[in-house]
Amino acid sequence: MKTISSVIVTIIVASSGAAFGADGAALWAQNCASCHGKDGIGNTTMGKKLGLKDYTKSQSFSDAEAANVIKNGKGKMKAYKQLSDADVKALVAYVRSLKK
Repeated sequence: MKTISSVIVTIIVASSGAAFGADGAALWAQNCASCHGKDGIGNTTMGKKLGLKDYTKSQSFSDAEAANVIKNGKGKMKAYKQLSDADVKALVAYVRSLKK
């Protein structure tokens, strides 16, 4: 009985990370920072080349528009269709948190 309880507790603990949702900062670092910069200013080689917006100042887009661009791409930005809806939502929230 103790073994079964231990296995159940282990499964619950292992799966609990998914229940808390995606980590926007980690997703940003992995997928976005190389162009948009760690801080969202866009002061990277690629960011300068593409003339990216400074997300710490200007965020004149809706959450739905941001989610659409993340999922489907726009202009020279590639699509991130592999990201789950929770990941996209976490990224949009993270972008919003960059504004000072």
